[in-house]
Amino acid sequence: MLYGRQAEQAIIDELLHARSGALIVRGEAGIGKSALLDYAATHARVRVLRVNGVEAEADLPFAALHLLLGPVLDHLGALPPQQAEALRGALGLGGPTRGDRFLVGLATLNLLVELSAAGPVVCLVDDAQWLDGESADALLFATRRLHTEPVAVLFAAREGLPTPGQPELRLGGLDTEAARRLLAEQASDLPPVVRDQLLTEARGNPLALVELPRMLTAEQRKGALVPMSFTLGTAEPVTDRVLTGFRDRIAELPAATRSCLLVAALDDRAALSVLARAVGLLGASLTDFAEAERAGLARVGPEGVAFRHPLVRTAVLLVCDIGVRMAAHRALAEAVDDDRRAWHLAAVTLQPDEQVARELERLALRARQRGGQTAVSAAYARGAELSVDPAEAVRRWTAAAGAAAEAGLWERAGELVAKALRLAEGVTLAGSVPAELAQVRAKLEIEAGRPLNGVRLLHEGAEAAGDQLAKLSLLSLAGFYTWASTPRPDQLALARRTEELCPDGGGLAEVVRTFNRAFRLIIEGDAVTTLAYRTPGPADSIPFEVWFILTFQATVRADHDGLREGASRIVEDCRAGGRLGRMPQAMTMLSIAQLVSGHHRSARATVAAGLDLAADIGQPQWSSYLAGMHAWLSAVAGAQEECEAMAEEALRDAEQRRWMPGTYWAEYARVMLDLGAGRFEAVLDRVERASTGPARHAFLWRYAWPDYVEAAVRAGDPQRAQGRLKLYAEWAKATGEARPLAVLHRIRALLAPDGEAKGLYERALALHAEGEQPFDEARTRLVYGEWLRRHRRRAEARTQLRAAVEAFDRLGAAPWSVRASAELRATGASLPDRARAGDPLAALTPQELQVVRLAVTGASNREIGAQLFLSPRTVASHLYKAFPKLGVSSRAELARLELT
Repeated sequence: MLYGRQAEQAIIDELLHARSGALIVRGEAGIGKSALLDYAATHARVRVLRVNGVEAEADLPFAALHLLLGPVLDHLGALPPQQAEALRGALGLGGPTRGDRFLVGLATLNLLVELSAAGPVVCLVDDAQWLDGESADALLFATRRLHTEPVAVLFAAREGLPTPGQPELRLGGLDTEAARRLLAEQASDLPPVVRDQLLTEARGNPLALVELPRMLTAEQRKGALVPMSFTLGTAEPVTDRVLTGFRDRIAELPAATRSCLLVAALDDRAALSVLARAVGLLGASLTDFAEAERAGLARVGPEGVAFRHPLVRTAVLLVCDIGVRMAAHRALAEAVDDDRRAWHLAAVTLQPDEQVARELERLALRARQRGGQTAVSAAYARGAELSVDPAEAVRRWTAAAGAAAEAGLWERAGELVAKALRLAEGVTLAGSVPAELAQVRAKLEIEAGRPLNGVRLLHEGAEAAGDQLAKLSLLSLAGFYTWASTPRPDQLALARRTEELCPDGGGLAEVVRTFNRAFRLIIEGDAVTTLAYRTPGPADSIPFEVWFILTFQATVRADHDGLREGASRIVEDCRAGGRLGRMPQAMTMLSIAQLVSGHHRSARATVAAGLDLAADIGQPQWSSYLAGMHAWLSAVAGAQEECEAMAEEALRDAEQRRWMPGTYWAEYARVMLDLGAGRFEAVLDRVERASTGPARHAFLWRYAWPDYVEAAVRAGDPQRAQGRLKLYAEWAKATGEARPLAVLHRIRALLAPDGEAKGLYERALALHAEGEQPFDEARTRLVYGEWLRRHRRRAEARTQLRAAVEAFDRLGAAPWSVRASAELRATGASLPDRARAGDPLAALTPQELQVVRLAVTGASNREIGAQLFLSPRTVASHLYKAFPKLGVSSRAELARLELT
């Protein structure tokens, strides 16, 4: 029975009733977290999966996840093959995993969702502060992506488990009445004065209320004024006093029993056969546990040893001196035959030992095959500590830092880099180590919001790299981050240095040299930059960084088809390879491609999915980029509050990280908001301020110059547009692409005499027909229709304006549709009050829209789930919700929808 926890029980009941969501129960040791999880397990009345974090297993990758999912691994066949393979590999049940750590989290989520098809599922994770890093990552990733699925997850943790954005229930001490009732149940024979003293000392901690009475001597139990074994009236935390009590009781046990408890404390999950062998090597046997059982400290069962409380394990380690602990580690190293052996050997190795260091490195390599970067880092770090050769130690510190960075453990990675640097002084480093160390340091600088410091380190790494492919990859990153930084005095010099470091030669070297030259010219303010190179080979032969930038710079050439094809391929490659950690970056590129191509609904869906994923896996720089594009799309849709909120989010993250792209999109979003609302002077002011602002060297401002020209004309100041018209014309002609040339003819028509305007508009429409861009084409039809109406050519105007209204409606561009509708009415056309009699697609959430788009192609729920990293059940749920919004009842009816 739980005392005084009615409010907390009600919160858990609410979660169990909702059958979906997560809750983190926090509090000090002994405060009752496990008891609340027991309550949840008893009252769930559904399938319950449970695991306890164990401190001794914190460096064993996916140890806790394996125990949690062990009972349901026979359901792995229900997952998409890629996810099933990743989870098997992570749990050591298959070959090396090809995906990254986030794919394991996704597989965990979808396995739980698949289980819930047969009934709700509740996962209980106790002592979560001791989860191995990989299990914690997987479970928290899965938890963040739970929406309406009938899966509930409860974590119980002290401090030490970061769970941003998750609801928390913090437990305090029991109130006086509840504490009195619990103490009366445990120690009803104590005199009132003693009970009152215990109530004061326990401070409402349930474990203390149970354990402190057991610490009393016979005289104290009678009320004698004898000092208690725990120091009454001190500020010492109550859990420390309970720990002292456990320690005293353990110290009184026979030596053989203490040895048994120590072996169990050092390897909590060990099977009885392993424990028997290990304690036997110490001159004890399993029967020696009996004294500990009688003392209420531990219980031996078929699955191993269970301690009364985690504090008992801590107390065992405190009681036993270093000699005894080392003997127990040696015994366990002989008794186990898996990855734990290396850690037990390391625990007893106090001097550098290359043999043990190599054993730890082999352990790290095995962990890497399973996708366990946290474990990789820990094993390399301990191997570095035990390395005999300083150069080998630096290599291992560097590998440990790189793995920590991959795991998102930035503070830990910085500590490991510092150790590598201290040891590297005066040491000759061989092979790829100098370049790898420089790259890890660069990542840390970029993550800390110092991208140009990162560029300097990338230069250092490129100069040290002996491998051509590695050098080109580092220089690609250097060029990109130089450009992506907000302006700094040394930015141009760094861009030139990147260009100088690019090696001579053709193929990939030529490509990297060319686009780094483009980055430098863009920073210099070159408005006409074009790139002329051939793709040097198949995408799978090119480093991801190079392929990303190669695709990105299609915007410079206005090659929208190439941009969309390249971005789609990058996204598909990341999906196929299970590289979820790359997906926010890839989805950013695809969003840009969809946006500049005028496919706004697709862009909104991709942006929304990318933002969710970037938040889930902690990638704020891509969140900033995507938030800025979200703001732009909201501006075009006329959603002012949403636009402003997303622009602020983009600017906040961009300013913290000196990250120019997010700033650019936020500023451009506000330009489009003003343009759609008819605030033309504000448009002119914003664009002019941007030319000296933190995003002044963003190449994509060229895409905004036509907006500036239109605003100048509508503000009655066409002369103001001449400078940017000239620059835009130079760039559009240099690209030779139909889309920018169509826009060029449109803005020239806005400025042209009446005798020339019609021909320019007609030429613009002809060019639009050569290169699809629905938003730009609709805008051309709008201004052409306005021109025709002003010249009393109403029938022709109606044709253009009606087409513009229909296109704006399909795109969800509300203010533009309103403006076109007003012009259409002015021609005498009769329209209903709502020309857009409800666009059903507008009612869909971005994820529902993504699912519907794929369903239209005939893809099954399983195929859709594999593409969108969702379970088939979640796909079915989205379709179930989308059908009534779309006014359809089956997949077959989806074919009539127009999806832009």
